[in-house]
Amino acid sequence: MLNTKRTYNGMVVAPHHLASQAGLRVLREGGNAVEAMIAAASTIAVVYPHMNGLGGDNFWLIRSPKDGVNSIDACGAAAGLASLDFYKNHQCTNIPDRGPLAALTMAGAVSGWQRAYEYSQQSLGGKLPLSRLLEDAIYYANDGVSVTGTLARNAAEKRTQLETQPGFKDIYMPDGKTVIEGTRFRQKNIGSTLESLVKSGLADFYHGELAESMATELEAAGSPLRIDDFQRHKALTPTPLSLKVCGHTVFNMPPPTQGLASLLLLGVYEKLGTFSKENEDFVHALVEASKCAFRIRDSHVGDPAYMSEPAESFLDDSTLSQLANLVDPLHAAPWPDAATSGDTVWLGAMDKNGTAVSFIQSVYWEFGSGLVLPTTGITWQNRGTSFSLDKQHHNYLAPHRRPFHTIQPALAELSDGRVLSYGTMGGEGQPQTQAMIFTRYVLNNMPLQSAITAPRWLLGRTWGSEATNLRIENRFDQSVINALIERGHDVEVVGAFEEIMGHAGALVLNTDGLIEAAADPRSDGSAAGF
Repeated sequence: MLNTKRTYNGMVVAPHHLASQAGLRVLREGGNAVEAMIAAASTIAVVYPHMNGLGGDNFWLIRSPKDGVNSIDACGAAAGLASLDFYKNHQCTNIPDRGPLAALTMAGAVSGWQRAYEYSQQSLGGKLPLSRLLEDAIYYANDGVSVTGTLARNAAEKRTQLETQPGFKDIYMPDGKTVIEGTRFRQKNIGSTLESLVKSGLADFYHGELAESMATELEAAGSPLRIDDFQRHKALTPTPLSLKVCGHTVFNMPPPTQGLASLLLLGVYEKLGTFSKENEDFVHALVEASKCAFRIRDSHVGDPAYMSEPAESFLDDSTLSQLANLVDPLHAAPWPDAATSGDTVWLGAMDKNGTAVSFIQSVYWEFGSGLVLPTTGITWQNRGTSFSLDKQHHNYLAPHRRPFHTIQPALAELSDGRVLSYGTMGGEGQPQTQAMIFTRYVLNNMPLQSAITAPRWLLGRTWGSEATNLRIENRFDQSVINALIERGHDVEVVGAFEEIMGHAGALVLNTDGLIEAAADPRSDGSAAGF
């Protein structure tokens, strides 16, 4: 039985225990929560390469007692050459899911680390050098780590899609077969790339010799990305979205992420007034609220520069009431309407000074585009496949346009002064699991670890799966499952702890300084504190 971890000095939660330990080491040495997250984020990029890496994007919510809640948006835009005509000339009716043509957006992750590092030094008194923060990641890239079950499983399952992609075999099939669970996995080129970033600075990823090398290899492989795309990229610091839910303030990222959907879901749920614990009414209300949120998301959310209405306009009280009025308390609305997917890692950190971080990092699908650059060893994301080649679509492809993102970290300031940092991986499952954590812990007073461990459900697609029905873990009482079927839900009962439900985590900073944390038993992670 897992219990909530508690301590006073600092805590890190990650879906791989080595990333948690990397962050914890920084906290023990006097580093702050942002510095700890850079250490954990770089390490998770090495030990969970199928889900995230230097070739992906990330988003941050950072809450400090002095500055309140701020965000970092490290989303890479489409290449300047990535136009509708470019793909038409390549005889594409859709953007390919894999390969060089799927590698069409800039990788923003390193710019997120850079902006967070600058914020740590300027606002939080951070003093640890970059060489220290990337130390664990470099060590594990060079010395190797044990292949996890999720890495081995995904490499085997996606082999037919990926083994023909440039560079994939060299990293993930070194002996002609996909990596095997429990064996040593080294990434020497990633180690050298990280060492280069320590020596030259993180900006070298976009403006130096490293950028020139990657741009040359991307072009040679057939990607539309060029050196100009590296040089024009920078991380942004937008104002987070927020919403009052039952007296608590919940924060999330603005577009191009689906953070709006996460807030809409909770806002509609509050209007429904169904706060029963773990019965069919509880599940039905959250599932139907998800459908309301997803319909708004799939009609409007994308690059904010292209949106006809600002995201904040959908969070007003009248809109939430209108959406709630569409929910039938006894009948499920038709589904599916949406089709998004993706895989990701969520990490969180808190320090004794009251700084809290909610962080998410991704290459979109498992192994992203599958394209691995030969010199740097970087697996490039395929986030740009979320664009449409239909000019009439609200998320059509255009040069330098920013792609829609499923990933978004969550954070809440509770009415009694507590701070909650939480999130998960899992495509469409992210808003739903965030809602489960919030409602179970905050509204239903469930212990933090229990809120993470409790059985979950998933409506729609998530990483590694094309299903769009309502999948529900078999630990729910059969009477709840039967009642959902009677209400018209297309229910599929799955195993007790299914990885498709995501790798969730959460931390709570109490008013007396106590930090509580919980990690997901569905992952390889841990909550590590001192």
